[in-house]
Amino acid sequence: MQFLRRRRIRQALPLVVLAMAASVIWPIAAAAQAPADPSPSTAERVSAGARPRLLQLRTLVSATGQQASIGSGFLVSADGLAVTNYHVVSQYGFDPDSYRLEYTAADGTRGGLQLLAIDVVNDLAIVRTDRQGWPFFEFDDRALKGSLPNGERLYGLGNPHDLGFTIVEGTYNGLVQRRYNERIHFTGALNPGMSGGPTLTSDLRVAGINVARRSDSQLVSFLVPAPFAVGLLDNAKEGRLSSSKDIRAEISRQLVLWQTTRDKSVADAGGRTVAFGPYRVVESAAPWFNCWSSTNAGEVPKPRAATNSTTCSSNTTLFIADDLLTGWIWYSHDYVRSVDLNQFQFGAFLANRDHQFKLKESRKWHTQRRCHESFIAGSPSGERPPVRAQWCARAYRGLDGLYDVWFATITQNSGSEALVSRLYVEGAGYESALKHARRFLSAIQVSR
Repeated sequence: MQFLRRRRIRQALPLVVLAMAASVIWPIAAAAQAPADPSPSTAERVSAGARPRLLQLRTLVSATGQQASIGSGFLVSADGLAVTNYHVVSQYGFDPDSYRLEYTAADGTRGGLQLLAIDVVNDLAIVRTDRQGWPFFEFDDRALKGSLPNGERLYGLGNPHDLGFTIVEGTYNGLVQRRYNERIHFTGALNPGMSGGPTLTSDLRVAGINVARRSDSQLVSFLVPAPFAVGLLDNAKEGRLSSSKDIRAEISRQLVLWQTTRDKSVADAGGRTVAFGPYRVVESAAPWFNCWSSTNAGEVPKPRAATNSTTCSSNTTLFIADDLLTGWIWYSHDYVRSVDLNQFQFGAFLANRDHQFKLKESRKWHTQRRCHESFIAGSPSGERPPVRAQWCARAYRGLDGLYDVWFATITQNSGSEALVSRLYVEGAGYESALKHARRFLSAIQVSR
C-alpha cells in the first residue's frame, strides 16, 4: 500500500519538476550504459588461478563407498603433495580398515590419497595424490617471516558444505591474542567443508591454512600460520603413516612434547597473588589464560552462605577425534562465607557442596577415573592452612602416557569461612600433572 501511494505522488509531480529531475538523472543513466571495465577483479583472478591447485577431500566408508566427511586441501609440490587439516583425515587415521581417502579436483577428476604426516597440535596433515606435474601453490615469504601487515586483503578458498569451490574475501589481523597455540585471525567467512583449504594473498601465495571459525560470532575465522605447514612438509618426506597404531603413537608423542612445552611456559610465566577474603592464591600470569568472576550476592532468597568465585581457563584445546578434544587447563577458587549458619551448619554446607567435576566419561577413550582423598596439614607458621584434598586421574586408551587429572581442596581452618579450589588438566603426563597440583596447593595461603 505504501508503494502505491508513493507511485501516485510521483505521477502528480508538476512537469517542470519532472524536467529538472530528468536533467539530473540523465548523466547517471548514460554512465550506466557505458562499457564495463573488462579487467577482472582481484578475487576473479585469484579464483581462476587457484582452481587447478585446489582439492576437495573426502573420507569414504570403505564398505559402501559413501562419504562420511568432507574437507579441502591444496597442492604444494609438482610430485602431488597436498596440505589439509588433520581433522579432515582423522577418521581414516584412527581406522584405515573402515575408511579410505579420496580427492576430487576442480576439473572433476578423482583419485586416492596416502596419509604421510600429521601435526595434531597445529591441525595439519600432508597427503600424497597422483596428480603429477600439476600447478601448485607456493608460500608467501612475508607469511613465513611473520611480517604480513594487518589489514592486508586475503582470499580463503575451499568447498563449503559441498556447494562447490568458493572464494571468500577477508583481512589479515595478525595472531590471535590470549591463545597458546598460534592462530591467525581472518575476517573471511569460513564454513564447514573449507577446512584445510588455503588462504591466499593477491599474488596466489599461501598466507595460512583454513582451520576453524567461531560459531558464536560473525566473520571471526582462524588460519594455521604458513610456517607450520612448511615444517610438516619436511617431515612428510621421511615416510608414510601406514596404520592406526602408527597414528596413535605419533599423536601420543606429539601431545607429550606439546604439554611439556606448554607446562614450562606456565611455570616461566609465573603468577600473581589474588586475595579471597583472608586467603591468598596465585593465578597464572600466562597471557593465554582468561579469568572470570561471579558472586551470589544478588540471589533471591538471600543465600545463607555468600560465595565469590573466580574461574580461569586456557584458551587452547587440541582436536584428536570427532568425539575427543584435549589439552585444556581449568582452575577455580570459591571463597565461601557463612551469612547465618553456625559452625556445624557451615561444615555440613561445605560437605554437601558438589566438588566433583562433571565431565563427559568415554569408555572409548578413557579408563575409569580413580580417586584418592586425604588431609594435608598446614604449615607450622600458619601461613598455609590445613586442607582436605582429593586427587583423581584417568588414563587415555590407546594414547600411552597421557592422563586427565582433577585436584580439589577445601580449607579446614575456620568454622565460618572457607576456600574451595579446583584444578583440572587434560592430556598431561602423570608427572607433569603432579607438578601442576603441587604448585596449585603450595600457592594457597591464609593471613589474618
